[in-house]
Order: sequence, then structure tokens, then C-alpha cells
Amino acid sequence: MPYRQPFKLMENVARLKKRQETDAKYKWNLKDIYPSIEKWEADYKKIKTSLPGFAALSGKLEKSPAELSKILDSYSSLMEKVEKLFIYAHMLKDEDNTNADSQALLDRARSLMVEAESSSAYLVPEILKIKSGVLEDLIKTDGRLSDYIHYLENALRQRQHVLSHEEEKILALSGEMAASPQLIFGMIDNADIKFPAIIDEDGKSAELTKGRFMKFMESRDRRVRKDAFEALYTTYGKQKNTISSTLSSSIKKDFFFSRVRKYPSSIEAALFDDNAPISVYENLINTVSTNLDAMHKYIHLRKKALKVKELHMYDLYVPIVEDIDFEVTYEQAREMVIESLKSLGSDYTDIIKEGLDSGWVDVNENEGKTSGAYSWGCYDTHPYILMNYENIINHAFTLAHEMGHAMHTYSSNKHQPYIMAGYKIFVAEVASILNEILLTDHLLNTLADEKKKLYILNHYLEQFRGTVYRQTMFAEFEKIIHSNSKNQIPLTVESLSSIYHDLNVKYYGPGIIIDPLIDLEWARIPHFYSAFYVYKYAIGFSAAAALSEKILKGDSGALSKYIEFLSSGGSDYPINLLKKAGVDMTSPGPVKNALKIFGGLVDRMEELLT
Repeated sequence: MPYRQPFKLMENVARLKKRQETDAKYKWNLKDIYPSIEKWEADYKKIKTSLPGFAALSGKLEKSPAELSKILDSYSSLMEKVEKLFIYAHMLKDEDNTNADSQALLDRARSLMVEAESSSAYLVPEILKIKSGVLEDLIKTDGRLSDYIHYLENALRQRQHVLSHEEEKILALSGEMAASPQLIFGMIDNADIKFPAIIDEDGKSAELTKGRFMKFMESRDRRVRKDAFEALYTTYGKQKNTISSTLSSSIKKDFFFSRVRKYPSSIEAALFDDNAPISVYENLINTVSTNLDAMHKYIHLRKKALKVKELHMYDLYVPIVEDIDFEVTYEQAREMVIESLKSLGSDYTDIIKEGLDSGWVDVNENEGKTSGAYSWGCYDTHPYILMNYENIINHAFTLAHEMGHAMHTYSSNKHQPYIMAGYKIFVAEVASILNEILLTDHLLNTLADEKKKLYILNHYLEQFRGTVYRQTMFAEFEKIIHSNSKNQIPLTVESLSSIYHDLNVKYYGPGIIIDPLIDLEWARIPHFYSAFYVYKYAIGFSAAAALSEKILKGDSGALSKYIEFLSSGGSDYPINLLKKAGVDMTSPGPVKNALKIFGGLVDRMEELLT
């Protein structure tokens, strides 16, 4: 149905607050990173002037391999400081994307990052020139290299993909330009795009924002859901040609770098960093896409429970449990999260309590604030969480999710040196999703209201659908469009929308109307600008399901192995870290088991609704 106009802004629209109007107790405290812009400027100047000196060390390893530990120490110290400048500037910008001063600060930090990478571009090529026997002797005899063993092993693994010093320097200098597609999309998505107002359940005009979109999609009023759906996607539709060109450019950029570095394809280039075989990606898609019966059954169950003649895409998120008031304030959410995570030990929950009381979390949406949620932070400070909290149970789960990331970061930073603290995205989602599963289990076991229990069960099924099925669909979409681009098949609005439409038909089955506007959903997914990223959500969910099951059952050693996993950072390859924690993701078994769990929960929901 075409976009209708009562979606105009009206005088009585409930507008977003400006940043300065938000209560300080709901803001994160970035002063823990830099107490003032002046301190940031001082560090910026110091690092800027030090870069030529670090660049001048080029060639030293060839003459004196024994200098390796000293140079690696200097490199680690440099990148830690540059990262700190960048993260602070980025988070400051995320508070309000319309603030020109913050944008300028981030631009300078980004340029400095490129300069630092350019100044250190010689490092890995020169390490690779050290004869293997000499390097092995250095590792054995120089105790100062103990923190760098995995880093050096990983560098050697990249030998065939690392170019000469001068070529690496050129690639480093191209970094800012290569980031353009993602930056352009980010500014369209977070700063320029403006959504109209819709009429809410109470007949009042309410501004549609990305933060509020999900609340509207959960409305019991189908007209509200439909209006929000049409308003959102019609607005993206007005930018579809620009966004399709931006996405196509991003994919071509990925292909360029994969060719330059001698990878067979963009997907193999993306997976190489995790040392994950391409079979992990392909097994996920094959396992999920050939086991869609439970998903299709869930869609039919949703249609029956909602008592609609036709189920539409805007009916996917509304709870199928009727007549339930399940609003959750931020204060209630934090107590729920703390209580649900007690099975991870008092040390774990004590740190969470401290963080929630000392400026880790930026809670509320404000005008210009980056949408969604994330956890981030610097090595020498505590982690931070950005949210756009609405009083819905979903956002309580978001808090648990991001706190999982935060605790993973906290533990890794505490137990690993900087060079090994950063963990891969491949394992990052395990900690966050495990927290969500524990919150689900807690609520199902403590809620007295049967309807609320049904609501939580429905929520878990939705999390499963969104994290395993939907992210796998995204992964298959990425695989197709990257392959098409490689084969010089143009990525137009029409072709992207057609591919996306067919995948929706495949994954959701015959029980739902695939509304034409959903064909444009690809235009609003920021993860597509980080190639072959989304499959890790599905992998992470499957691993988290296995680990949480062990912890909740009290399996011997399960908790201690998990805490050790959180403390391991990037000290080993992701597949190995998960194996040590107790789950083998090189096998399709964990994914198959997760799909089996989903099918059982669908059957349970069907029984409860009968």
C-alpha cells in the first residue's frame, strides 16, 4: 500500500530531547577517558610529533632482529594511545551526530589513525623477513616477547598476504578513502535521514525514530505497526539510489583489497583474520536454510495466535500474547539483569553493579544520538555502553546483551596485555547472547504471571529468529551480492531488492505476505558495510546456547572455563578459544542443536496457546 500522509509533524509531537536536556545520571562519563578536550589535544599533539620517530625505525629489524621486543613495545604503546584518542572522539560524536565540533574531532582522530598505521606499515613485512629459525630463537630467549607470541604467530600466518613496505604504506594511506562508503552511509543513517510522525495508539502525533521504531512495531494496534513500517521504509526508499551506490562501492572496495592481498575472494579475506575456515560460513547457511520447517511452523503459529487473515511483515514483532502490560523501566531492567547473572558468580555481578553506578551507560535517546546500542571502551579505562532505552522488555535484554560485551572487555583488559586484549567479533557475541539466555531463564523461573512467561518465551523465540535465522539470511544475502559484484553483475536497487525478496520468501515461508517495502530492508542494515560480519551473530548464539546450558546445569568446570574464556581476549584464535570453553564450532553440531532447541520451544509455545 502506498505511503499515506497523516505522517506529518504536528505541533504537539513528542519530540526528542536535546543532549543538554538529558539528566546527567543517565549519561556516560567520558571524563574517565579524557577529563577535558585540552587533555585530548595534548595527547594528540604528542602522538602526532612522535610518528616520524617511529617511522624512522624502519629497516632496524633487518640489521638487528634483537630489537624486535623493543620495537613491538613501542608499537603497542603507540597504538594504544591512538586508539584511545579515536574512541573518545567517536563516542563524543555518537552523543550528538549533528555537533560539528565532535565531527571535526573524529575526523582528526581518524586521520591520525591512518598516519599511525602508515608509520608502522613496515613492521609486519620486516618481521616476515626475519628467518624463521632466528625468530624462534628470539621467542625462546627474549622473555620480553612473551606477550607477543600469538601476535607473531598470526603475523607469520599472513606471510603470503603481506606486501612490501612501500605497498603496505600505500594501502595504509588509502584507509581513510576506503572507509568512505561506511562513513557516508553512517551520516545518511544517523544524521541526515528524517522520519515523519505517525499517530500513536492514543491518537497523538509521535515522531518516528529508529529508536522508537521497535516500540511501534510491538504495538497491539495493527494500524500503528503498519503506519510505522510504511513510514520507515518509504523514508529509506527516498534514499535508495544513493544507498545502493554506497553499498555497491563498499563491496567493490572489499573486492579490491582481497585481490591486492591475494585472497581468492572477499569472503575468504574476511574470514582469514579469524583463522576460520570458509566451511564454517557455508555450513551455517546450509544447516539453517535446509532446516526451515520449525521457522515456517512458528510463522503459522504467529498468524494463528494473532487471529489475522493475512500475516504481514509488520506483524512479526508484536508479542503474540494478548492483553499484557510489560513495561520495564531502566531501573527495573538493571535489577533484573543483576539478579539473572548471579549464576556467573558474585565477582561478575559486583563489577556490573559498580559499572551501572559509575557512568558506564548512556541510557536515553536524544536528538542526533547514534541509534541502536553498543559496548566500547579504551584499554586503560572501564568499558562503556551506549543505549537508546525505551521502557520495553526488549531493552532490558539489550542491557543484558551489552553488559555481556562490557564484561568480556573488562575481563580481557584486566588479564591480557594490550596487544592481546582485543577479542575477535567471532567470539564477541557469545558473552552477550549468553547473558540474554540467562535473563530469559531467570524470568521464566521467577515470573508469577503466566502471560508474562508466555511473553518471555515468545521473546526468546524472537531473539532466536532474529539472531540465528535472520542473521543467516543476511549472511546468504551478503554471499550472493559479493559474488555478483565479483562476476560484474551490477548491484542496482532492483537487483538488490529482488535478491532480498527471494530470501524473505525462502526463510519465512508461505505463511506470511512479503510486503514490497520489506524488499528495501537491505538499505538500512549498517553491518553490510563490515563484510561478512553478521554470520558471527548466528555462530555466537549457537555457542552461547551450548555454554549456558552447561552453566545452568552446573556441569563440572563449566563456569570456570567460561570465566577463563572471558579473560582470554585475543590470546588465541576464536575457534580454539571456544573449544577450550567447551564448544566446537567447526562442527555443524552446535547449530543443529540450536535449531532443535528452537523447534522444541515452538512446540511448547503451541501447547501453551492451545
